[in-house]
Amino acid sequence: MNILIVEDEVEIAQLIQQTLERESFSCRLANNGLEALEIFQQQQPDLIILDLMLPGLDGLEVCTRIRQKPSKKDPYILMLTAKGEEIDRVIGLSTGADDYLVKPFSPRELVARVRALLRRSLRQVEQQPTQVYRTPHFIVDLDRHTASRRLNSEQEEPLDLTTLEFNLLATFISYPGRVWSRTQLIDKLWGNDFYGDERVVDTHIRRLRKKIEPDSANPTFIKTVVGLGYKFEDG
Repeated sequence: MNILIVEDEVEIAQLIQQTLERESFSCRLANNGLEALEIFQQQQPDLIILDLMLPGLDGLEVCTRIRQKPSKKDPYILMLTAKGEEIDRVIGLSTGADDYLVKPFSPRELVARVRALLRRSLRQVEQQPTQVYRTPHFIVDLDRHTASRRLNSEQEEPLDLTTLEFNLLATFISYPGRVWSRTQLIDKLWGNDFYGDERVVDTHIRRLRKKIEPDSANPTFIKTVVGLGYKFEDG
């Protein structure tokens, strides 16, 4: 697994690198936002450890640009910061970070967070071979791990979804009308591998909506149930 460490404090960057390389991870270092984006384009890491306070482009801007760039991989992002205020966690997660770690942190906690994030890519929605879900607007094939949007009765358009987005859509579409809380979605998609703020679910819901909704600001399919969670409706 390849990890990109983006940290401008040399001692902290080296500590993170040494800690992770002892665990057999392959690491590269960047000490500013522009360098991080260049390495990201070249390497396509599996996970990015991203400091919030960077010279030039800060961590929030780097995170936003990475999430906007089309790439073969959709890397997990672990945000680092010396701040512990609630608003910083909310902002970090809203830009597309998957988890949040406040300095100072122990090497053991860092490794645990990294391993938990990387294990997420191995978790799949429970499947039955050749099981296909069809709704008036979507087709989700669990066996082939493909999803498409129906344009009309004869034409389909493939949906370019990350593994997590596919699993999220498959979960919704396999239980139409069911209301899912954040906690239930975390248990379904991540199980005991989850570390972090449960509002990261909202981030992934927003990203999925942008790919499947005609108007993501006024969703037709993935609806918010105030005070409870989310549900999927189609037809």
